[in-house]
Amino acid sequence: MSPVADGTVLGDGTTAAGRARGRWRRWRWVVGIAGVLAIGVGISLLPAPTRSVVPLAPDNAGADGAMAVANVLREQGVEITYVRGAAQARAAATAGTTLLVTSDWWLTPEQSATVTGTAADLVLLDPYTLLTDAVPGLETGWSGGASATSLPAACTDPDAEAAGSITGSGSGVVARDATGAATDAPDGTTLCFPLPGTEPQAYLTSTSEVDGRRVTVLGDAGLLTNARVAEDGNAALVLRTLGRNPHLVWYVPSSTDTSVEAAAPGLGDLLPPTARVLLWQALVVLLAVVVWRGRRLGRVVVERLPVVVRSAETTRGRGRLYRTSRSYGHAAAALRAGVADRCARLLGLPRTAAAPDVITAVARAAHRDEREVADLLYGPPPTSDAGLETLARRLDQLESEVHPT
Repeated sequence: MSPVADGTVLGDGTTAAGRARGRWRRWRWVVGIAGVLAIGVGISLLPAPTRSVVPLAPDNAGADGAMAVANVLREQGVEITYVRGAAQARAAATAGTTLLVTSDWWLTPEQSATVTGTAADLVLLDPYTLLTDAVPGLETGWSGGASATSLPAACTDPDAEAAGSITGSGSGVVARDATGAATDAPDGTTLCFPLPGTEPQAYLTSTSEVDGRRVTVLGDAGLLTNARVAEDGNAALVLRTLGRNPHLVWYVPSSTDTSVEAAAPGLGDLLPPTARVLLWQALVVLLAVVVWRGRRLGRVVVERLPVVVRSAETTRGRGRLYRTSRSYGHAAAALRAGVADRCARLLGLPRTAAAPDVITAVARAAHRDEREVADLLYGPPPTSDAGLETLARRLDQLESEVHPT
């Protein structure tokens, strides 16, 4: 029996082409969902990536990663344990090991106490609040070079002498007493690589003996990155610092880790790796169906708000939240962004002007040094109410000195 032609009328009054189009309209969404799920299954079966994009991670091959240092350390026989949680770092950082903490922005006070309470040697990269807990008497500096410059060693530390000179920038560390005044470094502390033009003198690295263990502070996290580790003696300093012990715990804090206790295995840990991908694919399909069916509900009706919130109330509310949570960094960033934006508009700069252009224009208009302006507008965040108040007063003074030329 020969196949029915498309134009042939069947017994029910339809044609083969018309019946095929009807079946396609009824089943096309099923075919679409099946296709999306098939794509998801195919993606889940692909091998997992071996490299990440996490800054300063030992498996990140990008410019901001540290895979080059990690590979060299492994070739030298150093065992590296890469962790993202404070509980895992505490469990792995035992006596005779080195604990590297790449940042302390995400650490809670409990997590900071956990990190500083281990028996391992500590290596802190550009610390903020963790420095005071680890080495009482040292604080993060307020000044520093805007760009990386060659810094010669100015101490007798063997690691610093082996490096000779390094290419670095950053705020460094300074020694202060309980009143905040500059003082001598604590006993057992060696300060190296002074940053030029800083007052009080800030040092890019410091090494301290605290409770029988070694605490090393590198004031510039860029020394570890793939982009800058080969400059000057950066590699020598970093490799000697991290390779001192046969076991290195590489701790990159995560914003999702807020506990100091190891979490019990959950349902997600018991499922196979492909289950999570399939779940996301099912969620995408569900959202697509919701959008598809929701189009029949008509246009969205715009309704006027019953209450108008004044902008001043919003500003005061956000300020109270910053003060309650002690978010000095966020408050300082808002102040600096406002001053930089207003000064740029006053000087006729476009909204897309880069930071160096803003610094140069403001310094010329206010008759100030560019490094001082860069420190005010783009320097490190304050760490106390007094520091935030001082920064606000200095920013207000700088803005008052800016006049269009």
